[in-house]
Amino acid sequence: MDNTLCRIRDLYRAIAEFENQFAKAYSLSLNEGMLLCTLLDNGQLSSSEIAEALGLSTSNASKVIRSVEEKDLITRRIGKEDKRQMNFLLTPEGQQLITRIKEATYQLPELLEKAVQQTL
Repeated sequence: MDNTLCRIRDLYRAIAEFENQFAKAYSLSLNEGMLLCTLLDNGQLSSSEIAEALGLSTSNASKVIRSVEEKDLITRRIGKEDKRQMNFLLTPEGQQLITRIKEATYQLPELLEKAVQQTL
């Protein structure tokens, strides 16, 4: 039988291990960190664009947005053309933190390191 499920399990464990280390180092969940990275790469985005970029449902994306907003790492801005549209962008604190995160070196679990290297 194919070992796909077991490999996914092992990869999931490696990601969970990395997320625990990441949370201890930066007081952020992996989704929160990925939100900061997404805004750094794209400027300002709407909540639906954030949900799509992170692969989250709109309700889960809203929770992540709210959490990061409460940490003063992102802020909301009313849309220029549509005043009902809310866009989110990094605060100076968020910019500093994601820059620090991106410049850091990580000791990834071996399986995760291999997976990351294969995608580069």
